Amino acid sequence: MRTQVCIIGAGPSGLLLSQLLHLKGIESIVLERKTKEYVLGRIRAGVLEHGFAELMREAGVGERMDREGFIHDGTIIAYDNNQFRIDFAERANASVIVYGQTELTRDLYAARESENGTIIYNVEDVRIQDADGDKPYVEYNVGGQGQRIDCDYVVGCDGFHGVSRKTIPETLRKEYEKIYPFGWLGVLSETPPVHDELIYSNSQRGFALCSMRNENLSRYYIQCPLDHNPEDWSDDAFWEELKRRIPEEAAEKLITGPSIEKSIAPLRSFVTEPMRWGKLFLCGDAAHIVPPTGAKGLNTAASDIYYLYHAMVQFYVDGEEEGLDRYSEKALARIWKAERFSWWMSNLLHLYPEQGEFDRKMQRAEIEFLETNEAAQRVMAENYVGLPF
Repeated sequence: MRTQVCIIGAGPSGLLLSQLLHLKGIESIVLERKTKEYVLGRIRAGVLEHGFAELMREAGVGERMDREGFIHDGTIIAYDNNQFRIDFAERANASVIVYGQTELTRDLYAARESENGTIIYNVEDVRIQDADGDKPYVEYNVGGQGQRIDCDYVVGCDGFHGVSRKTIPETLRKEYEKIYPFGWLGVLSETPPVHDELIYSNSQRGFALCSMRNENLSRYYIQCPLDHNPEDWSDDAFWEELKRRIPEEAAEKLITGPSIEKSIAPLRSFVTEPMRWGKLFLCGDAAHIVPPTGAKGLNTAASDIYYLYHAMVQFYVDGEEEGLDRYSEKALARIWKAERFSWWMSNLLHLYPEQGEFDRKMQRAEIEFLETNEAAQRVMAENYVGLPF
């Protein structure tokens, strides 16, 4: 087989790039290690920056998002029994949309399938060949049969454990990583959200987050040690601990119920440089990971797609290679800003094992400064809704 762009990974990044390229007449084939049902079964965050939402609309897949998503013009920051609101609309003249990643991915699948886009599932033993040459190709197996795709470019949207990043020689890539000394215990429940906006809470017992997927599906998190097991937490124990970490007003309104999913997610920051090697480009988790505190994981992937999509259109339509040549530089510049924001929010809201009394006082001073200073609120709002591409 031959195509112009071979995309490895049929998650939201790979599907979005394939859809955008299709609308410009650029051919692609998407390879996926799992089944479509498996991809859609992954429960992930769904806070979309305004720029990501615009990219979905440009891709022709924003109708259901605009109809069913929840527009958030602000968020709540709580500490102990106090709380204040950061007004995104006032401070940054923009908003975010809460729309589940599963639904977003479902919309992208529907779009690609309606246009007879080629997505190959259950691929194994993917090998990217001659990425540093003029004629790259991708080899893989399906059902024990070897296959090959010749292409102009390969795009790795296959996550942290995928083959794409590892294809770049170790001597040419540099990796940066920070492991946080705690995780998030998350519970998904078929209950109405406790608030119509997200609540980020710093307490003496540790961090908590109240979020939602829709009007009857809520997602709650509490900070916990990395060695905890979700099975050791009963639903009752989780709800009681959550109530201790959020303001009394919210705790009294909280509607609890059986968990339909419970898991612990470790927190880490990771960036690899460069994000291009020859004809191979990295996007999303294949190149970087952020802690979930700032809701940037899916959004940083979208910013990569934005830069690469426009670069490929510039090449195929206008014959210019500048966008491709500068892709890694431009993508990384924005990624590091997103990493900074996630790192800042994590430091602002979590209880660290090594924190002394001085550190806690400094953390409190930072929160109170944010509460009372318009400039600080503007900086947070601008970062939260998404920096310009």
